[in-house]
Amino acid sequence: MSTHPIRLSILDQSPVRKGATAQQAIQETVELARLADNLGYTRFWVSEHHNTTALAGSTPEILIAHLAGETKNIILGSGGVMLPNHSALKVAENFRMLEILFPGRIDLGLGRAPGTDRITASVLNPSNQWKEQDFLEQLNDLRNYLHDTAEPGTIQERITAIPQALTVPPMWLLSSSGQSGLFAAHFGMGMSFAHFINPLGGPESVQLYRDRFQPSIDRAVPEANIGIGVFCSESEEVIFRQQAVMDYRYLQLEKGGRLFPIGYDDIKQVSYNAAEQERITHNRQRMLIGTPDVLKEKIDKLLADYKVNELMAVTITENFDDRLRSYELLAAMYLK
Repeated sequence: MSTHPIRLSILDQSPVRKGATAQQAIQETVELARLADNLGYTRFWVSEHHNTTALAGSTPEILIAHLAGETKNIILGSGGVMLPNHSALKVAENFRMLEILFPGRIDLGLGRAPGTDRITASVLNPSNQWKEQDFLEQLNDLRNYLHDTAEPGTIQERITAIPQALTVPPMWLLSSSGQSGLFAAHFGMGMSFAHFINPLGGPESVQLYRDRFQPSIDRAVPEANIGIGVFCSESEEVIFRQQAVMDYRYLQLEKGGRLFPIGYDDIKQVSYNAAEQERITHNRQRMLIGTPDVLKEKIDKLLADYKVNELMAVTITENFDDRLRSYELLAAMYLK
């Protein structure tokens, strides 16, 4: 791990709390972005999810534009645009426009998953064949559109992504298995490993990305960060409630049912069988939870294991004030 200062960033999914509306969820994302900007966070990425009432963020390119206008210094980005849902040309035009409006403050984070179930994904893009080669071609086309470097003899040579821009937003690939990390290395893009999705094999995947990295017109050296569920509180009772809710929420996700907003009172009487307890133990590796002194030690170890200097925190809470306070406490650890 280098001696550079620790950088803190946020991946926000605009969670809809129980009893709240999607409109409130988006307003909370806006308020959180303002707070992160004031606290000195490096990035604020927003996600793309579809066909779930528990997460309100479906159009990161639109939300980014609003958030950039509500903040001053923080980098706004997608975590990510789920590229198979879209045409490479339209993504290039969306982010060229954002880069012109907010030069130097935009990240283009890209994902290979649909951010939804297969049926919804097929409606979003009926031509999606789920082929790895298609994704690679999209990445290549997207890079060419952003740099006006279409390969001779291709149809892309006859197309210009509008508006033309003097600068290009940094491109990142999101990875939870390591495969997209290899794509990021090949194309010379940044890599963000989603430890909150897969807590196994991350450090090895990031190291392989570094080893295979090929410098590009966008990036001369590899750059990686780590996304993980984080919650910090001074109250042991609040921590206990948060852990219980997240245990249930991850099981809810794994069972493939519709994700819906829940509170501690909804699940406090739930009992788990042996197999569910095993999954809870596994899933707790996807998040770091604790009081400030305990949590800092956990974060330092995680960053050392990954040999990275940037933590991208994902925090979903029952109470919005607890979410804000968690990010304040996290900033107090590293951004003094």
